[in-house]
Amino acid sequence: MENSFSKVKNYIIELRYSITTEDENEGVLVINKEDEGISNMFVFCSDPILILQQFLFEIKSDNPNIYKELLIKNQDIIHGAFTLDESGKKVLFRDTLQLENLDLNELEGSLNSLALLLSEYSNKIIEFAK
Repeated sequence: MENSFSKVKNYIIELRYSITTEDENEGVLVINKEDEGISNMFVFCSDPILILQQFLFEIKSDNPNIYKELLIKNQDIIHGAFTLDESGKKVLFRDTLQLENLDLNELEGSLNSLALLLSEYSNKIIEFAK
């Protein structure tokens, strides 16, 4: 039976993402699809869940309106959400999926959600990063 890491890796390849780093022992893949804005996305197989995490930008000024706008935008994101790292300065896209019943369509939906978010919201993300 195929393990979770191999299954996810095969899905990533089938979806035509490039894998720049992989560590099966740690359950980590780093993937790219530059034409969709996805660069150095971390994919963690941490049984029982799959974690997708993409760094988006760093907040330079502590402006409460940025946080408010990101939270409001979260309700429009199909899969995943904006999150902050432990420092509270780095904005990430993060999604979690169950590995047990993961299928190609579900993973593709999460990745497409980020690509759509980046295409629709990129100007605002650039503004926030300044």
